[in-house]
Amino acid sequence: MELSTFISSFGLIFLAELGDKTQLTAMALALRYPWKRIFIGIAAAFTVLNLAAVLVGKILFLVLPIFWVTLVSALLFLYFGYSTLKNACDAGDDDTPPPTAADAVRTAFLMIFMAELGDKTQLVTASQAAQHSGSLSGIVTVFVASTLALWLVSLIGIFAGKQLVKYIPVCWIHRTAGFMFLVFGVAMGWRLFSL
Repeated sequence: MELSTFISSFGLIFLAELGDKTQLTAMALALRYPWKRIFIGIAAAFTVLNLAAVLVGKILFLVLPIFWVTLVSALLFLYFGYSTLKNACDAGDDDTPPPTAADAVRTAFLMIFMAELGDKTQLVTASQAAQHSGSLSGIVTVFVASTLALWLVSLIGIFAGKQLVKYIPVCWIHRTAGFMFLVFGVAMGWRLFSL
């Protein structure tokens, strides 16, 4: 596994989802269902979503020249950085009704799958996979890093999310994520000059 690819993919996805709807959904589900069943559903949903994302990233690399993939990735990072910073301190409307399904695993899977399908983290994962799809190990590294980051964020949501927001405002978590997106967008843009 490529350590720098792992660290960048893990860090981006982790910060982007920390304090986001996924973590809040995990918290809400854990209040109603046993945590192990919730985590199995969440883990399965993220595995499927990330597998789809890295496959899309690989197809993008095969169809488009690396210059265009890098340009689109840089623009996506800059856009997500801007939108994350712009909405970092919005209160949002996270008052969703409690799930009615009896099966905790199915409920967790469906809620996370539908909430995250086409979300920024899936697009960032696809973008990262496209950037590192020159080798199979790069794609596997992006998949493993992004999946582990999402699982960890979910576990934090289940066990310690309420405690975290007592010490670190969600606004600052989102600002940090937005800044990271901008830094990576600028770095990818800079890389265009060497192609």
